[in-house]
Amino acid sequence: MNTSLRWRVMLGAILWTAGLFAVGGLVLTSIMTRHQRAPIVFHGAFQHTTTAMVIAVVCLAAGLWQVRRGLTPVNRLREKLAEVHAGRTRRVDGAYPAEIQPLVDDLNALLQHQEQTVQRAVSKAGDLAHGLKTPLAVLAQEGERMELGGHAELGASISEQVERMRRQIDRHLAQARAAASGATPGARCGVRESADALARTLERLHAGRALAIGIEVAASHAVRAQREDLDEMLGNLLDNACKWATTRVVVSSHHEGAGVLITVDDDGPGLPASQRESVLQRGVRADEAAPGSGLGLAIVRDLAELYGGSISLDASGLGGLRACLRLPGVP
Repeated sequence: MNTSLRWRVMLGAILWTAGLFAVGGLVLTSIMTRHQRAPIVFHGAFQHTTTAMVIAVVCLAAGLWQVRRGLTPVNRLREKLAEVHAGRTRRVDGAYPAEIQPLVDDLNALLQHQEQTVQRAVSKAGDLAHGLKTPLAVLAQEGERMELGGHAELGASISEQVERMRRQIDRHLAQARAAASGATPGARCGVRESADALARTLERLHAGRALAIGIEVAASHAVRAQREDLDEMLGNLLDNACKWATTRVVVSSHHEGAGVLITVDDDGPGLPASQRESVLQRGVRADEAAPGSGLGLAIVRDLAELYGGSISLDASGLGGLRACLRLPGVP
């Protein structure tokens, strides 16, 4: 059990004061002896000057040590709070003095309550999204029936609108999940684990094309994001790359300041610079953007910005397109 902070600071102050008194007495005796005016009592009390000086130094050092040791839990609490803020942990761990422990307990309770509140909100959003998907599936089936029944134009219009609603639901659900993740301390995800899983899935989907997906990501690279959100962002980028790649897609990452830069390269035809800018602009509809870009890049952009990151497009060294996803890093 940690000693009371108040007791440590008081003991340190007492020892420090005793040391100061001892030093003051030695200085006074030295001055009076030098002027040959010191009373006999001073000569008797401080005849062992070396011993008194050692005692004074020990008291001063012990007092300083006690005060520093008493304030150590405060510094440790500050470090733990910085770890929570940086997303490296979800709780303030450790035992603290009696004066600080209630504050730590209340803070942990508040963090837990916030996390539970956010999770409930995300669950409600998910329930709403899944509840809407069922009637949308019914509408999609009706659109297909109309197309088969001779009302091709009406059926196609219904199917198009249903697909747009599905994409909007997916987009806003992803936004809600990412906003919740940003508000929840301790969000952390390894880039390599997400990239490996997505690459295996996409290689199976494109098995007939003999598409190779290379992963050049260090196992230590992690970003401040929930796994499902990183999968959403990286999955959209990989999906676009695989659609346009000829034979090869490469995912790589490296540290860039306090963040992590994830790049997805393909050896496809690429995009002109004018189209790279337009597909990332807010308000651009899927059918107005470049072919194949869909709503995926808009979702990636929104999620990245909610986490304090960004996305940009550039020419790839493989000859196609390079997508650059920047996200806050986690040590």
